[in-house]
Amino acid sequence: MTSTHRFPLLPLAHPGTTWATRHMPLLARTFDQVGDAFAGLHVGITLHVEPKTAVLCRWLVAAGARVTVTGNLGTTQTDTADALRSIGVTVLGGRSDTADERSGHLRTILDATPDLLLDNGGELVEGVLARGTWPGLRGATEETTTGGLRLRALPTTPGFPVVVINDSRLKLLVENEYGVGQSVVQGFMNATNLMLPGARVGVVGYGPCGRGTADTLRSLNAVVQVADIDPFRALEAVMAGHVVSDLPTLLRTCDVVFLATGARSVVGTAEIALLRDGATLVGVGHEGLELDPDALSAATARTVVLSPDGGDADARVVHHLHDGRSVVVLHRTRMINLTAALGNPIQAMDLGLALQARSLAAIATGEASWSGIEPVPAEIDRVLATDLVDLLTRRG
Repeated sequence: MTSTHRFPLLPLAHPGTTWATRHMPLLARTFDQVGDAFAGLHVGITLHVEPKTAVLCRWLVAAGARVTVTGNLGTTQTDTADALRSIGVTVLGGRSDTADERSGHLRTILDATPDLLLDNGGELVEGVLARGTWPGLRGATEETTTGGLRLRALPTTPGFPVVVINDSRLKLLVENEYGVGQSVVQGFMNATNLMLPGARVGVVGYGPCGRGTADTLRSLNAVVQVADIDPFRALEAVMAGHVVSDLPTLLRTCDVVFLATGARSVVGTAEIALLRDGATLVGVGHEGLELDPDALSAATARTVVLSPDGGDADARVVHHLHDGRSVVVLHRTRMINLTAALGNPIQAMDLGLALQARSLAAIATGEASWSGIEPVPAEIDRVLATDLVDLLTRRG
């Protein structure tokens, strides 16, 4: 594969990344077209360290960039991190990092004053604003809706371009709506080994990720109920054929609850009091904080760990509440598609990371020259949509 591209990839003895590389032609085409922009630059990244991310790092190294990367909480795959180190990528931390340790890795990235930042949750950009920028910083991208909301709520506007990848119309369609739904449901099934047909399932939040999750669950014959405070999204859910209710009704009637709002403390003390006995809580959003951990701790009399032997101790934890009910929490409501599965499908991430690469290249070359937070430029969406249609229609 590599011999047909402008930038030869370094050999990497890691089957997972090799497999992902074979199925990410859009990213390969992107580097053929804009890879020159990265030569000699240092790119600081926080992103889930798994094979698809490794493909992006691999192409950046091939294009002449220096790369430093750290993962999010609980999502770093040790074998992938080791493989990246073998080709010169600086990988900070591992899967068992605490929140404080991860914060330290983010500070280490900022201390190195990279030329470009790829953020995932808004913390790198927020860190720059707190400490002050440096002369070589050209700009940043932000992967998530959660991070975009976080950055737009800050009192200070970045004095450099920040591209919010999740604001891309193309990404919302392909990755969030189709890719996330598949991988979230796969993660739930891996984590529980339970059947979905006939199950009473609730999805809290009907943005693109919630929509994809709800639609995938229904396609597997689950009985799906949706709650969203935005009346337009609630209407979308009704028009898609889902049962729509308010949050209290959903919590009282559903056996499994997927949290897909991207907001914090959506399920707090009052909401925990409404949950059905035996309900299972599953995290979809970027942060595992849609379930208020302090409220759950206060309501819990004791916990019983029913995680698989030799696996993550937080995979399945039963919280026996003071009032006699029990609630099951999977992986602390961290993203189930990464904690219990392999993340979004490779082809979906091919698009998302191609959007990242093109946006970072536009910042590096000065094409994206504004100050502040903006969505992916429409021309980048258009080019990649055209490329994707071409790749999909030329199959076979």
